[in-house]
Amino acid sequence: MAEWLEGLGRIILLAKESIVSLCFFKVAWRDLLYQVYFIGVKSQSVVLITGAFTGMVLGAQTYFQFHKVKMDTATLAVVSVSMCSELGPVLTGLMVAGRVGAAIAAELGTMKVTEQIDALRTLATHPVDYLVVPRLLALIMTMPLLTAEAIAIGIGAGYFVGVYLLDIDATNLWHNMLKHTSNIDVTIGLIKAVIFGGIVALIGCYKGMSCGEGAEGVGRATTEAVVYSSITILISNFFLTLALGKLLHNI
Repeated sequence: MAEWLEGLGRIILLAKESIVSLCFFKVAWRDLLYQVYFIGVKSQSVVLITGAFTGMVLGAQTYFQFHKVKMDTATLAVVSVSMCSELGPVLTGLMVAGRVGAAIAAELGTMKVTEQIDALRTLATHPVDYLVVPRLLALIMTMPLLTAEAIAIGIGAGYFVGVYLLDIDATNLWHNMLKHTSNIDVTIGLIKAVIFGGIVALIGCYKGMSCGEGAEGVGRATTEAVVYSSITILISNFFLTLALGKLLHNI
């Protein structure tokens, strides 16, 4: 328990240093652009496949249940609300944590083991400014875009399944989706995406920069980065749903 609390405190301190660095615009722009490409562009295929098949299976399963009570045309509304506020940001966060979080931890862990991080300090370059901030900012920037893509492709895939495979009336299906999906659902999903991006970046960077010696330490840090990021996303999603739901619906 004490070790867990110590790690949490160090992550909070790392987040504080990163925010201070961002406030003073201490960002390596070339590294930021590369991270945006690596995280955003190269993660699109994984995110789009995840969003598409999630929307398809959710649409099919919802139809099978709604068909029993003659509510077929409400199928896409359920897919839309679920993808916008819950499944879109959560599944995107988990996929990015598995792909990008592991890569960040492995890269920074290797740099620590080979003493490249110590070399940066001797050259009067703060590792947080040079290594953490570009990755943190890139994840915060790209996660909402990836989530929006997952939401859009998920709804489109659900529509395809409903209309072309399950023979639901296309007009009523689309009308009910627009009627029951509000801007609040989309806003909640995008806010969650920003927070999840920060979680993946901070945990990945912390695990990489504090890993043990040797290949075993790097491997353990990579595994822990993915596991802890995924668990944190799932836990924080519950509290964000309650907090954002009450806040935005009361405005």
